Amino acid sequence: MPHILLVDDEAPLRESLTYTLQKEGYTVTTAADGHSAIKQFHKEVPNVILLDLMLPEVSGMEVCWRIRAFSDIPIVMLTAKDQDIDKIWGLEAGADDYVTKPFNTRELLARIKAVLRRRSGD
Repeated sequence: MPHILLVDDEAPLRESLTYTLQKEGYTVTTAADGHSAIKQFHKEVPNVILLDLMLPEVSGMEVCWRIRAFSDIPIVMLTAKDQDIDKIWGLEAGADDYVTKPFNTRELLARIKAVLRRRSGD
């Protein structure tokens, strides 16, 4: 089953979303900050990254840029930043999708499946 790297500094969200994703059959690795996200990415390359923008140490945008410099792994921004300009910057930085908090879990799962489907079509 696909491996997801979930990067968010909110522990309750990480825990509940990890539970949901594992229940759906995904393997999940988590990180609470940008620095840890980059380390986890190199340690166990995931199939999809769920990435918050507002992270301590290294921002989600910076994490996205760094990963995009050498990888095309699908990245779904998962963030409270819901202004149009934030969405545009996220997508232009290399995100494959952009989901704002609060989000519908079923929709997020569908978006994850969609990026995985597109990836497997490469």
